[in-house]
Amino acid sequence: MICVRCIVSGKVQGVWYRDTTRSKARSLSLTGHAVNLSDGTVEVVACGVASQVKALQEWLWEGSQYSNVTSVKCEPIEAGSFNQFNIG
Repeated sequence: MICVRCIVSGKVQGVWYRDTTRSKARSLSLTGHAVNLSDGTVEVVACGVASQVKALQEWLWEGSQYSNVTSVKCEPIEAGSFNQFNIG
């Protein structure tokens, strides 16, 4: 199992980005969260099988139909203790 922390920039708040990210992450059997940050970005923490985490990282560029992603920056982090994927 691996975990990554991604910061997603662009038009990603108020456009269902976190909700669609949760749906995609759960479909990939990942745990973690998607949280709005005060600077207008979204933090996504995803943990699971490496290939599934990579699939989510690639999908983060798509987001919801209303979002406009301009940047996705990810870094590996230590495994978290998440039971499921939630939004905050």
